[in-house]
Amino acid sequence: MKKILMIEDDRGLVRIVGDRLKAEGYEFHHAPDGQSGLEIALKNSFDLLLVDLMLPGCSGFDVIREFRSRGKLTPLIITSAKFQMADKVSGLRLGADDYLVKPFEFDELLARIEAQLRRTGYGTQAEYEVVNHDWLDLGHEDCSFGPFTLSFRNCELRKGEEPIPLSHIEFKLLAYLLLNRERVVPNDELLERVWQYDETVSTRTLYVHIAWLRKKLRSEEKEGNTIRTIRGVGYRFS
Repeated sequence: MKKILMIEDDRGLVRIVGDRLKAEGYEFHHAPDGQSGLEIALKNSFDLLLVDLMLPGCSGFDVIREFRSRGKLTPLIITSAKFQMADKVSGLRLGADDYLVKPFEFDELLARIEAQLRRTGYGTQAEYEVVNHDWLDLGHEDCSFGPFTLSFRNCELRKGEEPIPLSHIEFKLLAYLLLNRERVVPNDELLERVWQYDETVSTRTLYVHIAWLRKKLRSEEKEGNTIRTIRGVGYRFS
């Protein structure tokens, strides 16, 4: 499980981002100010840092400067309400890998996180094969339905020629439903095969991810009815 540290003093944002990242299978940690965040980041091993610039204690710029000066190469994304080009340039020059201006959509944050982690081996075809070798064949032929195509080889969804962003979990969930589209898939089976019975994941998490997938699968022909709910049992891809 990949570990992410968010150094942020906005508790509401921390709660929202933390809940969503946990639902996506990440281990989430939080520090409310620059000084404690820097200490936690230096004493522990993380796969990625999310750093605000306007922090109590010491600024995000100071955190990045000191963190990089210690030779730490962990991917780091700035998430800040400061949108001036000078701030962005300064943050990137100090060693940040990306810069995202608040307010932002969670899907964009997630895509940027996955892009950074891919540079260190996360989200690669090899990882999918290791985690899902019992059912997910990345050599499987593309699956087309309506205007959409799911590519197993590239781990992506397209609507015509337009790519539709999918998180790691969303890809696995859609793939499993497609591969089992001839039957109703029970909730417990989806939790076992997609989340591998992670104790932090509940049926509510499954409901939320189904809702996100339906939103992304809406088209002119069908208003999000591709994934059917079989009440009290599970879901069927129709």
